[in-house]
Amino acid sequence: MLDREVSFGAQTASAISAIGATDGSVLVVPVGSTEQHGKHLPVMTDTLLANSVAIEGTKRVVDEIPVLVAPPVWTGYSPHHLSLGGTLTADFETLLDVLRDVADAGLANGFDALVLVNGHGGNTPLIDAAVSEIGHEHPEAEVLGLTYFELVTELVDEVRESDSGGMAHGGEFETSVMLHRYPELVDTDEMPAAYLEECYDLGDDDLVAGGPLSVYRPFEQYSDSGAIGDPSVAEEDTGKRLFDATTEALAEFLVEVHEKNSD
Repeated sequence: MLDREVSFGAQTASAISAIGATDGSVLVVPVGSTEQHGKHLPVMTDTLLANSVAIEGTKRVVDEIPVLVAPPVWTGYSPHHLSLGGTLTADFETLLDVLRDVADAGLANGFDALVLVNGHGGNTPLIDAAVSEIGHEHPEAEVLGLTYFELVTELVDEVRESDSGGMAHGGEFETSVMLHRYPELVDTDEMPAAYLEECYDLGDDDLVAGGPLSVYRPFEQYSDSGAIGDPSVAEEDTGKRLFDATTEALAEFLVEVHEKNSD
C-alpha cells in the first residue's frame, strides 16, 4: 500500500506540482535490486529495504519540509548474481539512463533537490555515476546519492553478534532488518551462508566495511547458498535498532538538504 503522506504515487498531479514548487523541495528516489539473497530472504530484499528506509525516514520530517518519495527503482546492477537464479538485472548504461530519465521527469515538477537512496552494494558505482550525470544535466537542482546501510556504521559495531564478514549479503544486517519489517518473508528454517572471505587484503571486509579495492566475482565463488555472512544470529530487535537509526539519519539529512536549497 502507498503511504498517503509521502508517496509520490499516492498524490494527484496538482499536489505533486504544488509540493515541487515549494521552496527547498526534495524528491527522494529509492533504488534497489531484484536478486537472489540466499535461501532465506526474498529476491526483492534490497528494494523493500531501500523503499522502507526512504518512506519511514521521510515520514519523520514531512510536516517540516516539502518532500515526496518516488516509487522505487526495483532493478539494479546485479550480473554477479545471475548464475544462482532469481535475479533480474540490466546493463549499467541502461540503468543509468533509467535514473537519468526518472530524474528528468521528477525534477520537471519543480523540485529543488533529488536524493537517490540506494539499497544494493552493487549499485554504488551506478549511483555515483548517476549523481554526476544528473547533476551536470540539471545545474538548477541539487543532486545527491547515498547507500542507506552506510548511515549506521558506528551502531553496527555496537549491536552486531557476528564477527567481521557476518554482515554481508543476506547476513546479519539485512536479515535482522527484514525480521523487523517483513518477518513473514524470512525463512528462518533455511539459513545456510558463508562468511565473507576476500583473498585481497584491500577488498571488502563486511557490508559496512568496504575496502578500497574493486573486485568482480560471480557470487558462487563466495557462497554456495548465495548468502554471505551469518544470518543465524539475526534478531528482530537488532533490526529495529538498525532501522530506526537509519531512518533517523536519513531524516536529519533530508532536513539539511532542504535548508541548504531554500532561498
